[in-house]
Amino acid sequence: MKFVPHDYQKFAIQYIIDHPIAAVLLDMGLGKTAITLTAIEELIHDRFEVRSVLVVAPLRVARDTWPSEIEKWDHLKDLTFTVAVGSEKERLDALKKPADIHIINRENVPWLIEKSGIPFDYDMIVIDELSSFKNHQAKRFRALMKVRPTITRIVGLTGTPSSNGLMDLWAEYRILDFGERLGRYISRYRLQYFRPDKYNGPVVYSYKPLPGAEEQIYNKISDITISMKSTDYLKMPERIMNEVRVKLDEKEQKLYDTMRKELTISLRDKEIDAGNAAALSGKLIQMADGAVYDNDGGVVKIHDRKLDALEDLIEGANGKPVLVSYWYRHDLDRIKERFSSARELKSHEDFTEWNKGQIPIALIHPASAGHGLNLQSGGSTIVWFTLTWSLELYEQMNARLWRQGQKSETVVIHHIITEGTIDENIMKALRTKDKTQSALINAVKANLKGDANGSL
Repeated sequence: MKFVPHDYQKFAIQYIIDHPIAAVLLDMGLGKTAITLTAIEELIHDRFEVRSVLVVAPLRVARDTWPSEIEKWDHLKDLTFTVAVGSEKERLDALKKPADIHIINRENVPWLIEKSGIPFDYDMIVIDELSSFKNHQAKRFRALMKVRPTITRIVGLTGTPSSNGLMDLWAEYRILDFGERLGRYISRYRLQYFRPDKYNGPVVYSYKPLPGAEEQIYNKISDITISMKSTDYLKMPERIMNEVRVKLDEKEQKLYDTMRKELTISLRDKEIDAGNAAALSGKLIQMADGAVYDNDGGVVKIHDRKLDALEDLIEGANGKPVLVSYWYRHDLDRIKERFSSARELKSHEDFTEWNKGQIPIALIHPASAGHGLNLQSGGSTIVWFTLTWSLELYEQMNARLWRQGQKSETVVIHHIITEGTIDENIMKALRTKDKTQSALINAVKANLKGDANGSL
């Protein structure tokens, strides 16, 4: 197929070529893979500035998306590649084959660098989903930092650079520029731009940006960063965000409140405990959904409020396919028990049938519906049965349908929220995080008519 790039794609391609260090914040649906591959093709075969490229991506994207994009476009026919996923033998065989591009999933970065025995002989690296390197203590981050000095070109791609706030940015930019812009040490970054927000004695649990810190941080990174929002460059369908509220009865609310305050309840002779704040959050989310795991791993049902609301939404769709996002296994089981036509999306065949409109009720876990997965041909309605704290998973999930190529003029995203529960806190947190992320993207938004740096 012939690749005819949009103006914004031409701009992004040239930006990668002109900047040995580039953070490219492309909204979902803008074609970041094709953009990056086009830049790689020119750097290798026209300019002779790059010899060997390593692409690090989420597993499904590494296995499916990057290879299919290379094979799809005529101008990339001279690029050779191998995909290093699967068993250790399969990975080793792929990495030993000479190729312009080696593609590997991010979980295997430590293995590649520290255990594979293969020399790290790449002069360019592309990190697809830079946000997956936001934890400076993670093995993948530490492993990549060991070889970072040998890399002359690096590109970080993401649509969600600061899904959990500005603190995420330090590790992402540390791996890009060795800490030149945001500092070499996380402690100094915290001290310069943040103040403690929530703490218990000497232990600080969260930080809050100092006045003016956001603008200072954006200015620091603007010379190597561009951002583009799909709504600025593509004709996107209208997106309708809807909240469907359900309410617990007095007995159910009392049970929930007891769990929240005392971290333990006894229900139908089953003990349900939460040992810490994280465990409590999980238990409360489950109770808001309608069922909860007991201490023995069994499932205790509490209510069907969300199932009833989901039934109303499916009926209101009038036969149009509905994509339902769940989190816990008991959510999946209860939904399938209520709706006989509901089907979990897991395999390549499942995704194909969904996109053909052959699955009326599709159930999917947001962690498996993220980066690089195209589902827009199968429907235009999403229902969040279980809410998630992760803005990245939330936005990526919504972008499976609300993206370029969506045939419907309207995408409807329903959120089933149980009143008086943690659901309300999660929705508030998602909105707050989105404001922070939107501020970052707007601050470094590409100006196609601007200067050579292309940053505002």
